[in-house]
Amino acid sequence: MSMKLVNNSVARRGVSCKASSGKGVEPRTYLKTLPGISSPFPDVFDPAGLVDGATVSDIRRWRESELVHCRVAMLASVGYLVGEQVENIEAFTLFEGKITGPAINQFQQIQQGFWEPLLIAIGLAETYRVAVGWATPGGDGALKESYDMGNLGFDPLGLCPTNPTELKDVQTKELNNGRLAMIAIAGFTVQELIDQKDLKTLPGISSPFPNVFDPAGLVDGATVSDIRRWRESELVTAAWPCLLPLATWLESRWRI
Repeated sequence: MSMKLVNNSVARRGVSCKASSGKGVEPRTYLKTLPGISSPFPDVFDPAGLVDGATVSDIRRWRESELVHCRVAMLASVGYLVGEQVENIEAFTLFEGKITGPAINQFQQIQQGFWEPLLIAIGLAETYRVAVGWATPGGDGALKESYDMGNLGFDPLGLCPTNPTELKDVQTKELNNGRLAMIAIAGFTVQELIDQKDLKTLPGISSPFPNVFDPAGLVDGATVSDIRRWRESELVTAAWPCLLPLATWLESRWRI
């Protein structure tokens, strides 16, 4: 019996991407058809064995939850860095410059008049997501069979590929970047909780090397000018690997 596990139908403007509900398919087999499997884990990464006791419905709900957390974490990572960097720039000053310091403490400084619109916006967004993806409430929290996890039809720039293979590749990249963002935001939070400094003030000296890491003793024969040049070179060299994934994606997307 022939069964098509994944059926992707993409419309450029509406971004309609339908996925199989996985009916009649073994959960692990269904999971292997979804985006998100990539090196260095060519198979399903499930060290806790959660898939073994799960149903296809469980896997679909977990993937929906993972995508939501990935997207929030990516936005939060940008918010952490940007919020701390622009707080002293007049054009970006919010609430009369009263929000300052580490990002973990800015949350408590937000004044009345911000929370009400924010809660309304979150409520509307979640209501729409539930209406699009979730089946009529029945206690099991199941997604609609026709719902493609994470696809809410939001693609204002028309970036969603029309080719199913390219679409799956882009979805895998989104998941991988979101997973990295979840780890990163956890690291940001822990770092600021420990030293109570915002990220822009950190000089690059941290555990497990609480002192200057200089096994070759280069600093001993250097001047302050030398150290400044080395730091500039270090930052430039570090920036290129950060830009490389973006350049690679752009090249594959638009064949630059």
